[in-house]
Amino acid sequence: MYYSKLFGKTNKSVPHDADSANARLLVQGGFINQLMSGVYTYLPLGLRVLKNVQQIVREEMNAIDGQEILMPALHPKENYIKTDRWEAMDDILFKLTGAGDKELALSSTGEEIVTPLVKQLVTSYKDFPVAVYQIQDKFRNEPRAKSGLLRGREFSMKDLYSFHLTEEDFDAYYDRSKEAYSKIFQRCGLDAKLVEADGGIFSKYSHEYQVFTESGEDLVFHCSCGFAQNKEIAEVKEGDACPNCKDGKISVDKAIEVGNIFPLKTKFTTAFNFKLQGKDGKMTEIIMGCYGIGPSRVMGSIVEVHHDENGIKWPESVAPFKVHIVPVKWADEVQQKLAVEIYGKLEEAGIEVLMDDRDKGPGEKFKDADLLGMPYRVTVGRGAADGVVELRPRATGEIEELSVDDLLKKLV
Repeated sequence: MYYSKLFGKTNKSVPHDADSANARLLVQGGFINQLMSGVYTYLPLGLRVLKNVQQIVREEMNAIDGQEILMPALHPKENYIKTDRWEAMDDILFKLTGAGDKELALSSTGEEIVTPLVKQLVTSYKDFPVAVYQIQDKFRNEPRAKSGLLRGREFSMKDLYSFHLTEEDFDAYYDRSKEAYSKIFQRCGLDAKLVEADGGIFSKYSHEYQVFTESGEDLVFHCSCGFAQNKEIAEVKEGDACPNCKDGKISVDKAIEVGNIFPLKTKFTTAFNFKLQGKDGKMTEIIMGCYGIGPSRVMGSIVEVHHDENGIKWPESVAPFKVHIVPVKWADEVQQKLAVEIYGKLEEAGIEVLMDDRDKGPGEKFKDADLLGMPYRVTVGRGAADGVVELRPRATGEIEELSVDDLLKKLV
């Protein structure tokens, strides 16, 4: 991609209402554009990042036997009546009236749709367990939309639902999902901690994945042994002896929730009268689990963790482009020729590249490169006549002079 052709450019001015690093840097970098509070357009750079996160999520859900579907975002009122959630969710549902005065809601979650769907299509005990997921925009009438992609009214969500005949089978799948979630966040460059959360009416605990950062709005009480609880259910306070290892002391840190998993027991299957005959011939209630990750929220969290005063530092796994080529003087024929040669060879090798082909000064180009945060910057300057360029990893800032051949060996 040549920068001159890119739809959406960097913006030197800081958004007046940016209350977080991700809101500021993603808008300034031309990754997203705010339509209104809590609602954003993903520009080409931002959409590339979002898709990379979604693909990591997709691969790990497929690895635990999840099958991808896509359910409607427009839901009928009667499904929520069956679960007693039409009024209970009144504070977050976007409700509207369709033709024929039919009452509808925009999707904020998927239990009311997926449960009757699976009931209709899965009719034998031999087909269990079942796990289906979708990656879909969700809508919640968030009264305090803020912090860029971290708390929005429209956002990308992966929700997986599993269906089981026994508690033992559910427990085994729940443990598999824990491992899958850990892999997702590791691949996205996030150190996400497994945190006990309130299980509500379903169980004593559910689990959240929290990323420690000073910009977080959650509080996590934790010990180095791995024990962690969120503030809503915390049975300890800062400085207490850890109830798990007995030796450690409880610390408290701010964090961003990036995912959650929790048992649903038979709440929704009972509401839709979803039972079937088990292997023993007896009617069996179907047990459910729910597993959520917000790819857009993950994207915002990555920026909150991976940035400095100059801009974003994208992990290679989710970066919109791996390499950013910056010719110091695009009008210089020698520099332009070498830059185009490197661009072509990298693309041939399957490396995604952004070329800064603008007739701008090096200072502005370098500043934009730091703001955009591609993992590697290749500077083509005075050494171009000798076939020498500079390689600068965004994460370290350490500059290395290399021949084109050595550069390709490092990047390919």
